Amino acid sequence: MISARQLGLKMQGLKVALAVSAAVIAHSVWATEELPVNHEVPYAKQALAMYKTVVEMRTAEGHGNVPKMANYLAGLFEKGGFAKEDIHVLPVGESAALVVRYRGDGSSGKKPISINAHMDVVEALREDWVKDPFTLIQENGYFFGRGTVDDKLGVVSVSSAFLRLKAEGFVPNRDLIIAFTGDEESSMATTKALVTDYRDLIDSEFVLNADAGGGIIPEEGGAPASFDLQAAEKTYVTFELKVTNPGGHSSRPTGSNAIYDLATALKKLEAYQFPVRQNELTKRYFAATAKNTSGELGKAMAAFANNPNDAWAVQVLRANSNYVGTVSTTCVPTMLRGGHAENALPQSAVATVNCRVFPGETMEQTVATLKKVIQNDEIAINMLSAPTVTDASPLRNDVLEALQKAVDTRYPGLEIVPYMSSGGTDGMHFRAAGIPSYGVHGEYIKVSDSFSHGLNERLPVDSFYGALTHWYVLLKEIAK
Repeated sequence: MISARQLGLKMQGLKVALAVSAAVIAHSVWATEELPVNHEVPYAKQALAMYKTVVEMRTAEGHGNVPKMANYLAGLFEKGGFAKEDIHVLPVGESAALVVRYRGDGSSGKKPISINAHMDVVEALREDWVKDPFTLIQENGYFFGRGTVDDKLGVVSVSSAFLRLKAEGFVPNRDLIIAFTGDEESSMATTKALVTDYRDLIDSEFVLNADAGGGIIPEEGGAPASFDLQAAEKTYVTFELKVTNPGGHSSRPTGSNAIYDLATALKKLEAYQFPVRQNELTKRYFAATAKNTSGELGKAMAAFANNPNDAWAVQVLRANSNYVGTVSTTCVPTMLRGGHAENALPQSAVATVNCRVFPGETMEQTVATLKKVIQNDEIAINMLSAPTVTDASPLRNDVLEALQKAVDTRYPGLEIVPYMSSGGTDGMHFRAAGIPSYGVHGEYIKVSDSFSHGLNERLPVDSFYGALTHWYVLLKEIAK
């Protein structure tokens, strides 16, 4: 799963998708060839080889490849000088978690720091993509492939920082612990297992999350308005809307049809907008980001921070995929199924509706709103799993100071602004277990380049190398 910047399919319409497709076809450097390496960045060659290997592992749910990836990484850590007893591949169902402890000298007298990223990816189908999504391609300044952004960039940049620091003989002042999960994009069972069954292996003062954070580069280029530090998340919850009726022969249609009823309900949901909400974190985020955001969007941010009831500001923010989830709860249908035979009236129709609930709103309130919008008591609304509701992580000077050093490696003086993520990450389960989590990943990307969870996912090449330096500096600074 992803942050507010990354959430969902952020394509700019068919025109952008076709342009990307044409670019990939026109000029590509395939992973079967030797990819160009930025030799100005230490450890870049090893990191790129790791990136190629893990991107080409199809770690989507149902393929059973996450343990393979975990064992591959475990082998790299062992070769890199980490003791066997400090490397743990932990099977959980068909997936696995990876825990690696970087031993410190204990001079800080503090508990360890954990670093989280996830090894799994959203499924990608070859027939839908321009090229094989599980073959790393470099073209026109981009790395192309499933997971190039979400979240194998996080896995590789953190792993390479560990290996580089170890090779240089760096000894942290407290233990650093890699806590990579294997099913963040689905059940998050590995994350839950880490904070319960394997708590002794990852128990930490706080977590640095490599699946959130970073900055949005303006479409015209230049520096981001801010570096966004994830300090809170909306509540992730999924409902099933189900209609049932007797069915019958398709040649004798009646006034009752489960598919029609469900379609009517979904059209009502499409037209509905949840009430505008704001908290101190979102107010601070918009006020700070507005200072460095040009045009209509920047004006809307400032106006919303001053008055969340400003209708014009709300309209502008809701029209932007990066900010629509920051101003209210959102609920959207994501899956459909219905009927049982082409020549029979449907006996049932089901829609999966995914909601990101604004902090402070209860699940009971969300269900009540859905019922009010749908206005059909024949449609059952079932919650598919219990949601994890968490408070914001308190801001820490040690995190902010170390993070500023890392941010300065690419954008000196860029302001760090805490934000609430619309997307769900593993951070919610660490927070729920009493371990504060901070999204501090060094990813910088344009909105028009953000295809996480969608077709033709890609990452600017310079963002890859920037993330390597970002994590190296961040970990060295926070544990020196």
